Amino acid sequence: MRIGELAERAGTTTRTLRYYESRGLLTARRTGNGYRAYGEDELRLVRQIRLLQDFGFELEDTRPFVECLRAGHAAGDSCPASLEVYRRKLAELDDCLARLGAVREQVAGQLARAELEVASAHAEPRCEWTAQQSPARQTVTQQAATQQAAAQQAAAQQTVAQQTREDEVDG
Repeated sequence: MRIGELAERAGTTTRTLRYYESRGLLTARRTGNGYRAYGEDELRLVRQIRLLQDFGFELEDTRPFVECLRAGHAAGDSCPASLEVYRRKLAELDDCLARLGAVREQVAGQLARAELEVASAHAEPRCEWTAQQSPARQTVTQQAATQQAAAQQAAAQQTVAQQTREDEVDG
């Protein structure tokens, strides 16, 4: 198949295929008139690269998978080098999730603190909108904020207790 057909079947562009070729991830045979020619094996390679990139892998991280397929394996992830790339990616994702969890907890804490401050009976209105609220509306707002803050505090305590249990099991 020619480059346009490969691009269409793989869901990419001819420019991308040429880039893969320049990076050594894709190899084209040349026809007698100089056109690039590809087979089903190259289509499998491109699909493997695209899948991994959709998962967030860098282009260079796809190389072990491509080499595994070129070596004749049925799947690009059946070689030790590919498995190592998976392990690195999982560690990277775990780190990212941990950082996002910590940021989420900080934002939730800030929100709870702010809601308690706003809900406080002694808090002075800090904007025109809160100054214009009716007393009944202010009471409902205060009750909702207090309930939400209590729920967030309980969830935070539960998270700490869970982490403590996990640490005891790990230790």
